[in-house]
Amino acid sequence: MLRGIAQWFDRARRIMKNAQSLDDIKVNQGRILCELNVHKKATRLIDYEFKVFSQGGEDGIIQFLTSNLDIRNKTFIEFGTEDFAEANCRFLLIKNNWCGFVVDGSERNMRRLRASSFYWRYSLNCRAAFITRENVNVVLEESGFDKELGILSIDIDGMDYHVLAELQSWRPSILIAEYNALFGRERAVSVPYDREFQRSSRHYSNLYYGASLAAFVSLVGGRGYALVGVSSAGNNAFFVRRDLLNDAVKEVALSEEFRDSTFREARDENNRLTFLTGRARREVIADMPLVDVRSGEMLRVGDLSD
Repeated sequence: MLRGIAQWFDRARRIMKNAQSLDDIKVNQGRILCELNVHKKATRLIDYEFKVFSQGGEDGIIQFLTSNLDIRNKTFIEFGTEDFAEANCRFLLIKNNWCGFVVDGSERNMRRLRASSFYWRYSLNCRAAFITRENVNVVLEESGFDKELGILSIDIDGMDYHVLAELQSWRPSILIAEYNALFGRERAVSVPYDREFQRSSRHYSNLYYGASLAAFVSLVGGRGYALVGVSSAGNNAFFVRRDLLNDAVKEVALSEEFRDSTFREARDENNRLTFLTGRARREVIADMPLVDVRSGEMLRVGDLSD
């Protein structure tokens, strides 16, 4: 029995070592891509995309922004990270040694993060919490960070707009918010607030969540933030404080920058992927309620015209 336990621990150590070696390779490749991006003369954020640990090309975009903005505090807070294996700020943590605080609703995910091969190597803390607008400020205070963060990244698949609306005293240099492209480019709409919201159970399709890009532009524009780009996959929007804008990082118009989502995550009642695209995705959730965040008017997804 003791021999079996020793063998199990030996296998676990080898797996951890292999994971660290793979991370080292990915980080070194990311460093090379950073150097190549320095020589680009592109005008859009998506031209700087590359993936190391992010879901899509967010790693490259974040590297471009942090290299071209005068950011006082090298700190980040990221919501909805799962176990941080795939996250917007993980490459920034490892390559640039930023300090981080990550939050996820699953204690199991946070235990996996604490047991990872990299957690102890960097200035990173985590917290298991289901974020609501009632508790978000309290949870963020636990980071110990100055409210003038370097980056705030929000991806909680539901109440993103309502949670962000509560963070009036936080002033990140860069704000990253996931938007729902199915809600179109014109209307500033969000799913109505529900502190118990769960995306996978609220509607079987997995398509009903979050807010439109216009809703986020409307909210943070009044707080002094400018839209500077979106990801090529049509899910993440990047905002920068207007006082930090410069010749390299400029404001863009929503009407020109909006991108529809390219991923096909729709599911049927049996939780099987249906691979729906285009307007067919919106038709599945046509009867679901939305709120116009500017007027307070209630409407349905099917009422959207664009």
